[in-house]
Amino acid sequence: MKTPPPSKRAGQRALRRGRFSEPGRFYHVTTVTRDRVPLFADLFLGRAVVRCLMQMDRSGACRTLAYVVMPDHLHWLFALETDVSLSRLVQRFKTNSARLVNAQRGAGGETVWQPGFYDHALRRDEDVLQVARYIVANPLRAGLVASLRGYPLWDAVWV
Repeated sequence: MKTPPPSKRAGQRALRRGRFSEPGRFYHVTTVTRDRVPLFADLFLGRAVVRCLMQMDRSGACRTLAYVVMPDHLHWLFALETDVSLSRLVQRFKTNSARLVNAQRGAGGETVWQPGFYDHALRRDEDVLQVARYIVANPLRAGLVASLRGYPLWDAVWV
């Protein structure tokens, strides 16, 4: 007898299990578009996401170290700067970016992001620069470009 697949809610709870927020800690967050629709293959929509990342920095909630906006997902490496929880920070980013993306594409209130996100709190002994290199090399590994110079939706503080 087949067992039913786990519910989406159970999967979301599993993502949150063990999640903690610590100011000053580095986090690598990955979040995916709803149904993995490649919205950010449109450069203007991808740039809207980048603007929201920069707004999060200006708000003082975090300090972005590296990011890459892929056609259907985002990798974001940042230091949490305030007592705001990691979940609340990502929720705020997703809400603000969805509003901007929807306004730009004339789609009022459509869901942009899948619920939940994957996060990795870097240990003190992990090489932050190595994680950043992994993040920004995503377009190369995905075969989207032959050189990062040809991909406009990434940045790192070391460049």
